Amino acid sequence: MPATISEPSSISSTSLDDLCINAIRVLAMDAVQKADSGHPGTPMALAPLAYVLWTRHLRYNPANPAWINRDRFVLSAGHASMLLYSVLYLTGYDLALDDLKQFRQWESKTPGHPEYGYTPGVETTTGPLGQGIGNAVGMAIAQVHLATTFNRDGHQILDNDTWFIASDGDMMEGVSHEVSSYAGHLQLGKLIGFYDDNHITIEGDTDLTFSDDTAKRYESYHWHVQRVEDANDLDALDAAITGAKAVRDRPSLIVVRSHIGFGSPNKHDTAEAHGSPLGADEIKLTKEALHYPSQEPFYVAPEALAHWRKMTDRGARLEVEWQQRYDSYKAAHSKDAAELERRLRGELAHGWEDLIPSFTTDNGSIASRAASGIVLNAIAPKVPELVGGSADLASSTNTIVKGAPSIGPDNYAGRNFHFGIREHGMGSVMNGMSVYGGLIPYGATFLIFSDYMRPAIRLASVMDRHVIYVFTHDSIGLGEDGPTHQPVEQLSSLRAVPGLTIIRPADASETAEAWRAALKHQGGPVALVLTRQKLGFIDRERYASARGVAKGAYILSDTPGGNPQVVLMSSGSEVALILDAQQKLEAAGVRARAVSVPSQELFAAQTSEYRDSVLPIGVRRVAVEAAQPMSWHRWVGGDGVTIGIDRFGASAPYKEIYEHLGISVAKVVEAAKRLVS
Repeated sequence: MPATISEPSSISSTSLDDLCINAIRVLAMDAVQKADSGHPGTPMALAPLAYVLWTRHLRYNPANPAWINRDRFVLSAGHASMLLYSVLYLTGYDLALDDLKQFRQWESKTPGHPEYGYTPGVETTTGPLGQGIGNAVGMAIAQVHLATTFNRDGHQILDNDTWFIASDGDMMEGVSHEVSSYAGHLQLGKLIGFYDDNHITIEGDTDLTFSDDTAKRYESYHWHVQRVEDANDLDALDAAITGAKAVRDRPSLIVVRSHIGFGSPNKHDTAEAHGSPLGADEIKLTKEALHYPSQEPFYVAPEALAHWRKMTDRGARLEVEWQQRYDSYKAAHSKDAAELERRLRGELAHGWEDLIPSFTTDNGSIASRAASGIVLNAIAPKVPELVGGSADLASSTNTIVKGAPSIGPDNYAGRNFHFGIREHGMGSVMNGMSVYGGLIPYGATFLIFSDYMRPAIRLASVMDRHVIYVFTHDSIGLGEDGPTHQPVEQLSSLRAVPGLTIIRPADASETAEAWRAALKHQGGPVALVLTRQKLGFIDRERYASARGVAKGAYILSDTPGGNPQVVLMSSGSEVALILDAQQKLEAAGVRARAVSVPSQELFAAQTSEYRDSVLPIGVRRVAVEAAQPMSWHRWVGGDGVTIGIDRFGASAPYKEIYEHLGISVAKVVEAAKRLVS
């Protein structure tokens, strides 16, 4: 490690470049110090990179953060958020100096880690390491897919680049391997990343745990890789970025050797600079070492701010130039422009619901995964923005759009995605596709493997993104594959995620309505939870319409007169049990109501009047589901009964497993009689 790189005495203070770069360092130090919390070291180390990137290469308009053809920038190392916040303020986004002073405070525009929707210019929520790389890959996929779909000869109206900064920690996380492999396979030439090779994590030097040759790893993924040995060498950074932009047949990674806490006389290259305030005395010494013109907290030299703010005028010019190009495109290709604008507004095409199929006794006795595949293929022609696939399980999850091409380096307009056995990567890529705009991504795997993608599911919920998960093989009903593949705790644990909507349909008709609800849903991701085993057809001439799925729960079958003594509730495959149990109870003189509850989240969102009409106050309830019953306690109440599974499953024919584990009509009838006796 060359000592001269990290010695503050080596820093020149004479140029405007230095003033602009050191403004980032000072703002980061001061904000973390004022909050008494945060990560100053990486912003101080990467200030030169941010300066070169945002003033010479990145295309953006601070006055319009939603400009569709802007470059996307993702700070995967989200703990270094003050790097991004400082640059957003300096370049003229709607972020004031007072917002930086409120770093990490209640409802401020500068939360501890970048959050989508809080801060103008923040493209995605990052902080859980590795996720940002996956989001960037998803954004690059969305860009090239939409560009291939809508650009025309002489009209390159979607041509932005996607950039990310990743840390040592990002590179250690497994998801970075998954998505980087996928990006290299797809040859995403407009994706450019920076690896901040600073050798420091919270516990100390990365030599404690990390001896990978990251550059070679990315070369093996078929990325174009360059190295910059000194993060303070502006010319080297500029040349490397220019070189990366010239390579369009594969993604690029620039490995940048930096020194955490650069400029701090006593804390540079230390773990202490990573995640703790430097302290007032050290900040004073650092500003002196940087030859900064003021010790005043949050001071930015007027000439530095004026130089940074030139980016506002530059951004306005870039968008005006693009708008002229787009107007020309729209005049020449009005239908294409109208379709693109519809997708970007998030509006579904007129008439798509007319394509949702109806199921009958002739075709409805099928697994809900099979019904889902039928619905997906029926609506696909009218919902072209619905794109996605599976983590190598398309034939089992029924998620291929028949007749449509697969996406690949030879056809970026393809709508069938093959994510490979990369559930975590699939989830983070879907999030990136969603925040880019113009697409509704879906991704499929077995419900048990939702555990592999939980961090991405959680972030989709945090960001309130419209993505759709298709989780099949939803219970012990998958039978002989045994407990390793039989989800037990997954339903309750996913229902605990705020903002995630679970829909577990009871039959083919409910599955069709589940897709209707999922596509129309506003506010967060939706998970369709589907069976492997066949389900019986629920005759909708005898029982209530499946349109009740949109309300989360509805009366499927009621006792004559609508005055039940007991309410039976379930979701998915177990709804058939409560219908049989209702008949047996009626024969025994017990008035029972059968309620299908495909979505507890949608039901919770209804008015109290509707909920009480379905689940009358004072009437005891029995809930049954082939899963851990925790999530049902809210609806059953203290005087009701939940029938579920408190152990792992078994390898056997599924009907035997149900019987041995007590998920049966007899158990439901027994519980109901006990409640009303």
